[in-house]
Amino acid sequence: MQDTRIRCGWGCTQGGLPVSGRLCATSDWYHSDVTAESQPEAGLPNLPPTSWAVLGMLAFGEEVSGYDLKKWADWSIGHFYWSPSFSQVYSELKRLEQHGYATSRIQNEDGVRGRRMYKITDAGMDAVSKWSAEAPIDPPILKHGVLLRIWMGHLNDPERLKEILREHIAYVDKMERRVSVDVGGAEAEPAWAYPRITMLWAKRYYAAERELALQLIKDIDDADAMLAKAELHDEAGHPKAVPGRWREVEKRVQSEE
Repeated sequence: MQDTRIRCGWGCTQGGLPVSGRLCATSDWYHSDVTAESQPEAGLPNLPPTSWAVLGMLAFGEEVSGYDLKKWADWSIGHFYWSPSFSQVYSELKRLEQHGYATSRIQNEDGVRGRRMYKITDAGMDAVSKWSAEAPIDPPILKHGVLLRIWMGHLNDPERLKEILREHIAYVDKMERRVSVDVGGAEAEPAWAYPRITMLWAKRYYAAERELALQLIKDIDDADAMLAKAELHDEAGHPKAVPGRWREVEKRVQSEE
């Protein structure tokens, strides 16, 4: 089902809240590695937003493996920003080590092959604190695959569009149940107070997505009635806009801005 999470400045979508630029290894999360959030105006290095996200996770002070970070991201920032692949996590950790923002060691346990553990450095804590407080913030980008299908509704059957929306509702209901569990898990640690309220936001977001989809199902009937008034059609019977109409609308909108 289409991922509709709010995206990072890249528009990444790999399991994030919702909708994919590349919040990446996700859906069609799209991008350049440098956005407004990673510019040096704040006196910080040119790191992509995902580097700061990983560094922010390390800023909770625990020494963790890349695997730990991936799983943690899935049930925390993955609900609203970025759900990375394992390869992305390790790439970002390597980048952070190169900048002196993280350090690592091999942890050996009872003959088991050691795993690499990472922790933030003092320089990393200073940098991520500065980034969080001072770096420019990119506005959220919404890439909604379901809405794109509705936007092209003149090419589809109204009942099929309603079916797509019902499938979307089932998806967001599942995600709301999942984030509700994650909110409960975050209550176990006082240091996760702010991560917890971001997950509460995600829970409300999914609930709102449900209501918007239900309303859109009702709106389809009105749209279909309006579409029946279209003056032009192609050879397959699909309604066509009057040539140049979009330019007229664009000029009118610009004059009203």
